[in-house]
Amino acid sequence: MAKKETGAENVRWDLGCFYRSIDDPQIEQDVKWYITRAELFESDYRGKLGEALGRAIQARAELSMLGSKIGYFLFLSFCTDLNDEKVKSKMNGIEDRMQHAAGKHLAWVANEMCDLDQAVIDAAIESDPVVAHHRSWIEDIRKDKPHLLSTEVESALAMRSPFSSSSWSEFFDEVEADLRFPLDDEEHTMEEILDIMSYDPDSDRRARALKVIHDVFGGHFIKYSAQTLGLVVRENALENKERNYPHPMASRNIDNKVSDGIVEALHQAVKEAAGPLAVRHYRLKARLLGKERLLWSDRNAKPPFADTSVIPYQEAERMVLKAYRSFSPTLAELVQSMIDLRRIDAPVVKGKRSGAFCCYTMVPGQVPISYVLLNYLGTTRDVMTMAHELGHAVHGLLGYETQGILMGSAPTAYAETASIFGEMTTFNALKARLLEQGDERSLLALLMDKADGAINSVVRQIGFSNFERQVHGRVHEGGGWPTIEELNGLWMGTVKELYGEDGDVFDYRDTERLWCYIPHFHDPFYVYAYACGELLTQSLYALQGELKERFEPLYLEMLKSGGTKSLKGLLAPFGQDPEDPQFWANGIRISLGKMVDEAESLAKRLDLIP
Repeated sequence: MAKKETGAENVRWDLGCFYRSIDDPQIEQDVKWYITRAELFESDYRGKLGEALGRAIQARAELSMLGSKIGYFLFLSFCTDLNDEKVKSKMNGIEDRMQHAAGKHLAWVANEMCDLDQAVIDAAIESDPVVAHHRSWIEDIRKDKPHLLSTEVESALAMRSPFSSSSWSEFFDEVEADLRFPLDDEEHTMEEILDIMSYDPDSDRRARALKVIHDVFGGHFIKYSAQTLGLVVRENALENKERNYPHPMASRNIDNKVSDGIVEALHQAVKEAAGPLAVRHYRLKARLLGKERLLWSDRNAKPPFADTSVIPYQEAERMVLKAYRSFSPTLAELVQSMIDLRRIDAPVVKGKRSGAFCCYTMVPGQVPISYVLLNYLGTTRDVMTMAHELGHAVHGLLGYETQGILMGSAPTAYAETASIFGEMTTFNALKARLLEQGDERSLLALLMDKADGAINSVVRQIGFSNFERQVHGRVHEGGGWPTIEELNGLWMGTVKELYGEDGDVFDYRDTERLWCYIPHFHDPFYVYAYACGELLTQSLYALQGELKERFEPLYLEMLKSGGTKSLKGLLAPFGQDPEDPQFWANGIRISLGKMVDEAESLAKRLDLIP
């Protein structure tokens, strides 16, 4: 079968703002300079941090920008071809050298910062604008004091980190990129077979794609995946114990600047409110597809009347730009700069990292930079993904420009805010266009697709989190590492808790191994951030009509805050309180609840269901 062309084939990013090529001699010069500056940083400031806190912060920021320039160039180069041994070798070698230098010469900073008297810090904040600007950064470091180990141990751990479970996770991406899935006399990449399983108009072909995925995963891949996950979980358990964290999620919650209570309220609200809405949505989908119950491969399937034509990449760009411009000219200009500067890599290419992501940083000269990776296949979902990742991009650009390298990145719990806002703005622009055209069938298809996306962001991600909580909790409590069969069972238990028992809405055949390709599990408890971001963004989105012209400046200020505020502090200007369990329930009601209500009503009006 010929590959469908989308216009994204030549949309490749330009990494020239970092280096000319992987062979640029400036890379080695910068690595040597990084190591030298790390040594100088220790000799200049260790034992003297209280006397020169502002200068030390500036020097640390400059070092971070240089490290980011080197590291991000190598990472982004690697992501375009995970099989490029030259790039891989260079990246690993440089990472080892830089991490060794950082561990040896920089690990002392946190302990010494925590040992400073508060009076010394207060005086520095009062007298030095650099220290005053970085107050949040200093406070975050000092909050970790109960969990810090000795400087010697912290240094040793930092130097060994390239050889920890993270190295297995990196190799996991390579192994996954090498997987091939045979279907209809053709070999497919992971990205391609997942697209067929999710979106192919032929139900039988979707089911066969799921079976192929199940069978391929059942070979060596699930064994390697279980081993990788086991290393991540056991390493996390050991470190939690040594650092006196009370439970497996504690470190992530602290980093996210959210209380345990907020996180529990989020999980409970999704189980009680979003899970039943997901079941209603899938029952409607089954009726639209003419099925008594769904296979898992039907979960993202479009209704038979949906427009399945390919949306050309350039048209998708125009749609996303127009949507951003309708809300914020400032954000639209930043999106346009991403396109003009060639900061997007869009086509599906063998060996390329699957999925989509945005990474952002700041390089020497205090220049904020964002890059977006897509695997664009021309679906409506791909247009939404473009809007989503470009939301991350503008968030990063604003955060780093305002706060600098040390505080520019928002915690993961609300790093999804701008991305989901951009996605929602694009969705509503598409919806308005269909309403103007009077095309109610296409509108229903769009609503169903968006509800699929919301469920994937909220219900599916909390399901992932519940799987992690069970696996990590078992090891944390001394229960030992589960077998592959037990992992499969834990996975299916979390699926059924949110989507219903086997035969209720779904026939779960060929689904028990699907945990094994989720790379986010290698970054413990990252996934609940998607649900958090979706629901808080929906709550904020609904405030536009109430706040009117005051909304955009409040929203831009929120994005500019980077990592300087807690979730509670971030939402205070909007009059919202995430400590209130009703906040999350309201987010579910005004987003997924409204979509399901509207889709059911429209389907009845079109006589598609009784």
